[in-house]
Amino acid sequence: MNAPLVPASFEVPVGLETDRYQLRMLTVHDVIKDYEAVMSSVAHLKGVLDPGSSWPEGLSLEQNLIDLGWHQKEFQRRSSFAYTVVRPDEKQCLGCIYIYPSTDADVDVFLWVRADEFESLDEHLNQTIRNWMTTNWPFKKVSYPGRE
Repeated sequence: MNAPLVPASFEVPVGLETDRYQLRMLTVHDVIKDYEAVMSSVAHLKGVLDPGSSWPEGLSLEQNLIDLGWHQKEFQRRSSFAYTVVRPDEKQCLGCIYIYPSTDADVDVFLWVRADEFESLDEHLNQTIRNWMTTNWPFKKVSYPGRE
């Protein structure tokens, strides 16, 4: 089992709301919307989380459910944190944010935005998350692999 990323006394942010989207914990209940967002953006997402990976190519709904369950459990254990990015009305998943243990920093933060929202949303979300990590989390050194 991975060690917690934050002290027991730290209150993990429930999420974040803007006029364009909201962030909240990614759970198994998001599987359909998350899967649709991922599958609509397969070519766009290849290599975003791991440069050598072909993910999400070949991802099944069942495997996505398993992945979301794993993210949810790690969030509960405080060993990593995955947030879904959804429209304010929650009708569509726009992307995800992952806060993972790092070897070079306190944490690595990955984010992705679905392909059809990339141009209008990616940089805005990136800047919002960087600010959120600075103001709402206890980490001194945050790395943004693929964005630095």
